[in-house]
Amino acid sequence: MSSPVWKKIAIPFAILLFPVVFWLVLITGKNHFKTLPIYGPVQISESGDTTYHTVGNFHLLNQSGKWVSDRDLEGKIIVANFFFASCTSVCPDMNAQMARLQSKTGAFNDVQLISFTVNPERDSVSVLADYASKLGADPDRWWFLTGNKDSIYTIAREGFLVSAAAGKDAEDFFHSQDLILLDSKRRIRAMVDGTVYKEVDSLFQKIELLRYEESGQTQ
Repeated sequence: MSSPVWKKIAIPFAILLFPVVFWLVLITGKNHFKTLPIYGPVQISESGDTTYHTVGNFHLLNQSGKWVSDRDLEGKIIVANFFFASCTSVCPDMNAQMARLQSKTGAFNDVQLISFTVNPERDSVSVLADYASKLGADPDRWWFLTGNKDSIYTIAREGFLVSAAAGKDAEDFFHSQDLILLDSKRRIRAMVDGTVYKEVDSLFQKIELLRYEESGQTQ
């Protein structure tokens, strides 16, 4: 006698429960269906193949006095910004957030932070070493780069698609307060305001999502 009653209760319950379970599966598996956008100019060939904008090559000195290049970063996800050591406006806040990001990504061996100076004439290796030390920068995981001014400005404008132009003195340098996320193919995947705490938190989430994407687990 109890079996028909049980069925009368169980069947409607199962019907109502199924959409809830399905929704939970979608929510918990959302990273499988989500990827970051790719920014910058896009070229489409006659055959329909898409070529995305990528950041070009560089060969510069880091704060340890070592020549480094993009070749040293194969397979790495990159977070980059542009600053100068004597900047007293946005740079201190921006690089404080970079330091926080260094801490948050400490377990990620595939993430590299790079800060390019837009005033290489003043920002020598020793200046950058002192600046980096005050921020607690790990010289292996967070590079502060100086070198040829034209090369830096070219990679800023044409590679990272930011503005960097010299003015009359150091404080007249135009520089971006963006933190720029590149995937391992050197494509721009995100740009956030590096002076805003919540924006940098969102960048960390984007880094996690990009790492997940590059691991081949997205669909």
